[in-house]
Amino acid sequence: MIYKNYIWDLGGTLLDNYESSAHAFVVTLFRHGKIALHDEVYAALKVSTAHAVHTFANDIPGFLQEYKSLEAVSLEKPRLFDGAQEVLAAVIRDGGCNFMISHRDHQVYSILETAGIAKYFTEVVTSDNGFPRKPSPDSINYLIHKYQLTNAVMIGDRPIDIEAGNAAHISTVFFDPELKENEATRNIKSLRELL
Repeated sequence: MIYKNYIWDLGGTLLDNYESSAHAFVVTLFRHGKIALHDEVYAALKVSTAHAVHTFANDIPGFLQEYKSLEAVSLEKPRLFDGAQEVLAAVIRDGGCNFMISHRDHQVYSILETAGIAKYFTEVVTSDNGFPRKPSPDSINYLIHKYQLTNAVMIGDRPIDIEAGNAAHISTVFFDPELKENEATRNIKSLRELL
């Protein structure tokens, strides 16, 4: 392994959730009499949930809560990207640590348990911790200082993950199966490239 300490994003990085999230979003819109193209919603969610809501449902009171409730059902059967579990296990086997920073709330813990990967994480930071959302580096800096991390890397699938890692002055890996390159230290299209 190139790095010792791996700070992971969850959705779109370890968890292949955008497909089910986009479906839940489109269904929630439909319930309110609105129609949106799946691919457009998918692309908006890749930017952020807030961006998608602003773009498609800004005028629907309570939309975010309704969407999140429907999305939570689909996340009861989480689907990991190919190689996710192997990479997490390899980090531990080689004497490193895995950490996670997610914008989701405590639901993250049940997702990790169900997916069978909770045991690989030293600490998971969620929205319940109260840190500003990425691209703020605050949550990364918290982990760096608490655990005195060296040779750390932030791995994510969105520009905000890379911006947060850069702002925290650590290495970054941008994961995109279509390999749309980013200003990261390294760009990968498969998690197995980290092995």
